[in-house]
Amino acid sequence: MRKILFASSEVHPLMKTGGLADVSASLPIALREHGQDVRIIMPAYRQSLQHLEQLETVATIKLDGYHSAVDILQTTLPDSDVVLWLLDSPHHYDRDGGPYSDPTGQDWADNAARFALLSRAAVKIALNEAGLDWQPDILHCNDWQTGLAPALLATRKQRPQTVFTIHNLAYQGLFSEDVFQALDLPDSLWQMEGLEFYGMMSFMKGGLIFADQITTVSPTYAREICTHEFGYGLEGLLSYRLQQGRLSGILNGIDSHIWDPQQDAFITKKYSSKTVRNKALNKTALQQHFLLPENKDSLLIGLISRLVSQKGIDLAVEAMERVLKVGHDVQLVCLGSGEAELEQALRVLRARYPDRVGITIGYDEALSHQIEAGADVFLMPSRFEPCGLNQMYSLRYGTLPIVRNTGGLADTVVDASDENRKAGIANGFSFDEPATAALEQTLLRAVALFARPRIWRSMMLVAMQHDFSWENSAIAYIELYHHIVNR
Repeated sequence: MRKILFASSEVHPLMKTGGLADVSASLPIALREHGQDVRIIMPAYRQSLQHLEQLETVATIKLDGYHSAVDILQTTLPDSDVVLWLLDSPHHYDRDGGPYSDPTGQDWADNAARFALLSRAAVKIALNEAGLDWQPDILHCNDWQTGLAPALLATRKQRPQTVFTIHNLAYQGLFSEDVFQALDLPDSLWQMEGLEFYGMMSFMKGGLIFADQITTVSPTYAREICTHEFGYGLEGLLSYRLQQGRLSGILNGIDSHIWDPQQDAFITKKYSSKTVRNKALNKTALQQHFLLPENKDSLLIGLISRLVSQKGIDLAVEAMERVLKVGHDVQLVCLGSGEAELEQALRVLRARYPDRVGITIGYDEALSHQIEAGADVFLMPSRFEPCGLNQMYSLRYGTLPIVRNTGGLADTVVDASDENRKAGIANGFSFDEPATAALEQTLLRAVALFARPRIWRSMMLVAMQHDFSWENSAIAYIELYHHIVNR
């Protein structure tokens, strides 16, 4: 058994903006089920405290660089027995808005101080200096918000080993040198071999340089971030750490209880690989919801996404426009929100093809499940995707993904080439270039195969056989923890 302190800026269901929150709940729960003593540290946001009832103040700590002491509140993560510690500093976390931005969408001006506080608290607990009478073997940090912790721990004696997981390298936590000085950090950290990054301070770099082991959320993304295209100026450092054997990729899992077509309360008709014919009833219900013609022969394409360029939404709109314009029998349903111009582009597409396109701007958990169950294919043409979860949900529901061959998408989706179909391993469709023409051709391949029901059904069954539960990922992390402690 290992003692693991898991530090994260967001944890589902207490605070969520993306996949980080899902991982920060599911992975600790899976580790706990495998007998590990795992505890989570996160900020005590106003919204998080509103989710919780039984909270106990178990420690009060004074941290370098901060005038006031802060409390550590203890409870358990909802629907689990994982110990959860919330860092209670009302000045930093008791406010409306999200974890990183105010209600208008602007970044909080004091984000550096807010997440330096989280890192310093994690260090205090990691050194058993918080009065909790518990010291971890591993401090597992996640994304830039916790990147200072490995840097602050690096020179300390009797410290735990540190793991730093990159969920998305595009967000690095960059701040000015003045902010570095204001945080009262050791002067030795202001250098190229420290936090300094082209005249700025990089929280992310703290994790990349000083952690004993770096992980990413898929094997392919671990290789991609060592290239100029995906490295954001850090590819040299990451390549060096890869050569050291200190960078690896472990694919995220999904909550296979929530995302299970056999017991999903949100969908019209439950089904399994043995009763896959019932999936057609979900397709009809989805067509009814979006006021589209109830046609079983139309290829129904689902899209659930943040509407941003990273997700390739512009490529999706342009390629669908081309496919619809020439009269192919396809339908598109979309759920999401994001950049105003992409939301408008979808509205225009719906206005041009009202009997072929349905959209809902916003997010609806129940509808997201119905789309996964009712669509024939799921569209995910991301320009980059560290891991991705929706393609794994889709595979579990027998909804064949159409993806760009990148990151976690490349690690989970096997293209329906003739060779792969004959080998019985094809479970979706993929393309290489982030270009409209490449996506259009892939959509047309899907249309052609959908007209061959026996082949399509066999691919659905292959897709539904995959096990993307956290079981495999948790075992991989436990093996990694053992390796770095014994190294």
